[in-house]
Amino acid sequence: MPVHPIAELIRFVRRNSPFYADLYAALPGRTAELTDLPVVPQAEYWQANTPRHNRLLTGPLTEAVVFKSGGTTGTPKFSFYSRDEWREFTASFGAGLVDAGLRPGHRVADLFYAGDLYASYSFVLDSLHRSPVANVRLPIGGAAPLHSTVPTLEQFGAEVVAGTPTTLCALADHLLATGRELPDVALLLFGGEGLYPDQQPLLAKAFPNARVSSIGYAAVDAGLLGRPVPGRDTRVHRVFAPETVVEILDDHTGEPITGPGVPGRVVVTDLRRRLMPVLRYPVGDRAEWTDVVTGHFRILGRAQEGARVGPVSLYTDDVLDLVRAADPAGRITGVQLVLRRWDGRDGLVLRLACDGDPAGLSTTAAAVVDAIHTARPPYPAAVAAGHVHPLSVTWVRHAELTVNSRTGKLIRVIDERPHA
Repeated sequence: MPVHPIAELIRFVRRNSPFYADLYAALPGRTAELTDLPVVPQAEYWQANTPRHNRLLTGPLTEAVVFKSGGTTGTPKFSFYSRDEWREFTASFGAGLVDAGLRPGHRVADLFYAGDLYASYSFVLDSLHRSPVANVRLPIGGAAPLHSTVPTLEQFGAEVVAGTPTTLCALADHLLATGRELPDVALLLFGGEGLYPDQQPLLAKAFPNARVSSIGYAAVDAGLLGRPVPGRDTRVHRVFAPETVVEILDDHTGEPITGPGVPGRVVVTDLRRRLMPVLRYPVGDRAEWTDVVTGHFRILGRAQEGARVGPVSLYTDDVLDLVRAADPAGRITGVQLVLRRWDGRDGLVLRLACDGDPAGLSTTAAAVVDAIHTARPPYPAAVAAGHVHPLSVTWVRHAELTVNSRTGKLIRVIDERPHA
């Protein structure tokens, strides 16, 4: 499947996607540079990208695989790939697994999650299948009970275990609680959420001979983002070129950052996808270049579009809608999502601003929490499993909300977790 020149891709989406035709309506007909295009507005993008009457796709939905990413309202985010696009996506990611440490003959356990249109399990399994090195695939899945997963790993002498950090740590905790370890495991591949320093001692005890690496940086909506880069800093990745173009945009000007060490938000353009085009799409993460020439960058955490609490994704706009719906009196005047980490687990604190009258605030707080739990069942499930702390609410005056010191704009997502 060819990599399309940017100018040709722009012409194609303007001609075939009603959403992009409207988004680019004011641009000159010969627009050929990415930096001449606006960043995709997320709310409008997902309003157009629906199962029925879709205005984003470039053709009828007659041959595709469909996946769902985590939204918090009744309108989940669906992603569509043609047969060829999925094959190319997984083949490219599979090539990146060699950078992560995959070696010929490795026996690899896939502990990512499957079902309900989620992509990670199938994506990792297909990427292993299309990797350039031979490997033995053990499709166990993240929902399998640990008391059966461990014997399978032992019986087959699994050398690589792939899963979210939450899953890997749960497995490690189970091993230690039963007085066991898996010395045959040489490589732990994590994805889907960041791995924190306080998790590594637990993994080292249960897997005493294992090296830890990112499995790679990708998202079902955005596609390919970064290949793993060997080294101590598992946050550093390398742009998948020539398949994609990754930009890191300045928070204030929106211009591409061209030097190292300057944080900004990540946007991506996929030069291969045609059915569901991705041009200057905001991934929802922040990053900084570590080496611009080689395309190396470091992931710094979530941006304003969303927040990830352990294994659970939340979209900021959806949370705001749920808060508003739970507050019919309109007393809440500001919302911030504060991500923290203590006792080895992530936690989300909703910082809500209100008027001066404290009456009824506890009822409103309970309604907000109930609304989010109802709309996003994986959150209370993760709490029940001990993977994240319970969602909590703290009340402040509006002046106490954190704002950008330069622009005075409200910061919606504040990530206070350690990233070093």
